Amino acid sequence: MEHQSSKIQRLKAFIIGAARSPQEPTIFHKLSLIASFAWVGLGSDGLSSSCYGPEEAFLALQGHPYLGVFVALATAITIFVICQSYSQIIELFPSGGGGYLVASKLISPSVGMISGCALLIDYVLTITISIASGADALFSFFPPSWSAFKLEFAAIGVLVLIVMNLRGVKESVVPLVPIFLTFILTHVFVICYIIGTHLMDFQAITSNTVAEVQQTHSELGLFGMVFLILRAYSMGAGTYTGIEAVSNGLPLLREPRVHTAKRTMMYMAASLAFTVVGLMLAYILLEVGSEPGQTYSSSV
Repeated sequence: MEHQSSKIQRLKAFIIGAARSPQEPTIFHKLSLIASFAWVGLGSDGLSSSCYGPEEAFLALQGHPYLGVFVALATAITIFVICQSYSQIIELFPSGGGGYLVASKLISPSVGMISGCALLIDYVLTITISIASGADALFSFFPPSWSAFKLEFAAIGVLVLIVMNLRGVKESVVPLVPIFLTFILTHVFVICYIIGTHLMDFQAITSNTVAEVQQTHSELGLFGMVFLILRAYSMGAGTYTGIEAVSNGLPLLREPRVHTAKRTMMYMAASLAFTVVGLMLAYILLEVGSEPGQTYSSSV
């Protein structure tokens, strides 16, 4: 019996890691995240939404691609406004807690409970959409016949993330660093390359945008055009999921926590806004269209 229990303990230690002693003097220093690691571990939640948010917004424009310029600018402004708001929350509530703690302290515990429930739902949907979007993006490069295994691949991806998080925050961040950096570097290169090679087209984009505004106004009226832009903007609202992760995960950050958290928010805001605006401009410049089994980003 003891031998079997020992085997179970070794298997448990192999999967989720050995137990750590809370009495160890340097335990927090070993587990806490500096700003760059927090950007990977917590910022990737927000940055991953750029894989599906801009695409959904662009799809909602329904054949009016140049109106995407307004959606891209509005999205970038919203990202910086949200990040600035959370930076203020971080200063006021340095112990963390995000929307739950803010609502509980400033309004009432009942409203805080609603905020906490909304956060749980948000994270479930974020994980679901992120995994599904990742599977769509990866299978865009595979033969169409492989799409039959997409659901199984997504399920395995969820299990892998569960195991990684059970091992600990820092342990789950370190393996993601090369993946995260690859995502950042490839997107920066592709976006800069597309914009750089189409610099001469920006004058045409300006004239086409003005022409499309006039045409859409004549077809749908002012209210219809504004409604179309706002609908596309709202359909791309998935872009903002995960921005609150830094505020919620404040206890995981290296001291001084407030300084580390605000720097992480700055990294997140800049990278997310650049990626979203860059991708939407790339969609417009390359005249990307919807193709079966392909995401917009894979077409870029």
